[in-house]
Amino acid sequence: MLKKYRGKRDFIKTPEPSGKEKVSKRKSHALTFVVQEHAATRLHFDFRLEANGVLLSWAVPKGPSLNTKDKRLAIMTEDHPLDYAGFEGIIPSGYGAGEVIVWDHGTYAPTDSKYSAIEDHSQAEQLIKKGLKAGKFSFHLNGKKLKGIWTLVRLKQKEKDWLLIKHQDKYASDNGHPWEDDSVLTGQTLEDLGAEGKKWATSKNKKTTKENFQK
Repeated sequence: MLKKYRGKRDFIKTPEPSGKEKVSKRKSHALTFVVQEHAATRLHFDFRLEANGVLLSWAVPKGPSLNTKDKRLAIMTEDHPLDYAGFEGIIPSGYGAGEVIVWDHGTYAPTDSKYSAIEDHSQAEQLIKKGLKAGKFSFHLNGKKLKGIWTLVRLKQKEKDWLLIKHQDKYASDNGHPWEDDSVLTGQTLEDLGAEGKKWATSKNKKTTKENFQK
């Protein structure tokens, strides 16, 4: 399932997880979701939902919005490994280059037609599979920044294009996207990560220059 993911990356060069490490079965645990802010060629948010042993992934250019009137474009990308949910770092030049932080992280559960969260792992997996095929499914997020019910709806014109929409509940707001753009894991921002990367690169270059001079 991760063939496409691995085929796009050189793991000698990128710090991203290869997904080859065995991940324990999580049938007794709640499903994970993660939203990563990614300063690639264009800044965007990567929205990922755990399902069937991988992270289903969508690139959301404008990021999620709490405003129920906002229909945010979400472009489905290749599946990612489960351990990508904790990844923060700088992807080198090439596919998806740029800084990445974990903007939000938590658990989620797909919902039935009455918007009740389905916690049973087997039933949840079936609902997700059915929703992907139908092109529409809803789920309840329990993150630090994102909470409540959300829906993904596939556009008919393009198979990979979906819309991410907030459901009207107590977590909905007209403010849209009001949060600080910091990591829920480390508190750092993309700018912090970029600055650290430049310091490391500068230090490495100075060391290399000194070594060459001494030879």
